[in-house]
Amino acid sequence: MRSIPTFSVARLPEIRFGAGRLKETAEVAAQYGNKALLVTGGRSFVSTPYWQQLQDALKAKGVAWEWLQVIREPSPHLVDEAVAKYRKAGIQVVVGVGGGSALDAAKAIAGLLTSGHSVMNYLEGVGHGMAYEGPALPFIAVPTTAGTGSEATKNAVLSLQGDTGFKKSFRHDALVARVAIVDPDLLASCPQELIAANGMDAFTQLLESYVSLNASPFTDALAWSGLEAFRDGFWAAWDPAHPHRSEGLSSIAYASLLSGITLAQAGLGSVHGLAAPLGAYFPIPHGVACGTLVAEATAVNIHALRARDPHARTLRKYAQVGRLLSGVQGNDDNAAADMLVRLLHSWAERLKLPRLGAFGMSAEQVDKVVENCRGGSMRTNPILLNYEELAQLLLARL
Repeated sequence: MRSIPTFSVARLPEIRFGAGRLKETAEVAAQYGNKALLVTGGRSFVSTPYWQQLQDALKAKGVAWEWLQVIREPSPHLVDEAVAKYRKAGIQVVVGVGGGSALDAAKAIAGLLTSGHSVMNYLEGVGHGMAYEGPALPFIAVPTTAGTGSEATKNAVLSLQGDTGFKKSFRHDALVARVAIVDPDLLASCPQELIAANGMDAFTQLLESYVSLNASPFTDALAWSGLEAFRDGFWAAWDPAHPHRSEGLSSIAYASLLSGITLAQAGLGSVHGLAAPLGAYFPIPHGVACGTLVAEATAVNIHALRARDPHARTLRKYAQVGRLLSGVQGNDDNAAADMLVRLLHSWAERLKLPRLGAFGMSAEQVDKVVENCRGGSMRTNPILLNYEELAQLLLARL
């Protein structure tokens, strides 16, 4: 009989998943008040008929709104500026509709509109070290991409790009969305390169949480379900001409949602540990960073585990994923894990994911990235990687 180890489950939002569920957004918002702040991305949602449908539905429910667009990854300045602008506007509920940038900005703003405090009071690692005490305004998350899983997490990722830049989280249970409305129909307007980058982010989150040091039977079950959905739907979603694209979009929306849940519960690994400084120092989209690193990071983890912990259960997990994604069941664990690495390399080539050098990174900057990658994600990598292993990983993707 199997003994189930101890584990905990952090707060999650109410989740409403399915095609057409965007229409429920206005009704949900009206439950929290009659004045909303709508936070959207720059183009993908507001250029579709869904934007007018949402506005009409809010008007029909008697909900007035202010509107903020987030064009790029949100900065602390953007959040503070929005809080100052809208704090006296009578906002009762914040609705984020967009990709991870829009949702993270909305999440942070909802957390600060009541107090008016600067987000720099609470930003991990670079802030003033104050404890966030809330309260947060109700936040409704409506993702329009399938990648970050931000609709299911308690952290808002904020960035300052440049030589002294950073990519850090404002994190608290009070920031979790009250309701996450996940409508796969909203993904149809995403360009192919966005489906590729965001999809690889979701995949990486599922894989890293599955092999995380903090993984549990709860997160394993969800991550496995997400990996199955990704396998079945990603390529159909990626190909605009695929006859089953709508089913593919539904599969990757589900995979992305589960990736947000599992990362929030189990943590991530070396890919996300490196993606944080890479995104701070170079203009590399987060999903591209994940997609271009995941094959090499998986290879480095497997090599390090074989050398230093050859009986680790994680090696069996990598093999299980290799069998799942390849469809080949007969190989031993070593062969199956190696097959996973080859498959991930082939995905990077098929998706034409750019290497790090395309964003201005050189070998001389590897030290700086490695020195600043030991954040929260790296702490749950299945094995502690040394400097040489991390440098090797980056150099292989320059």
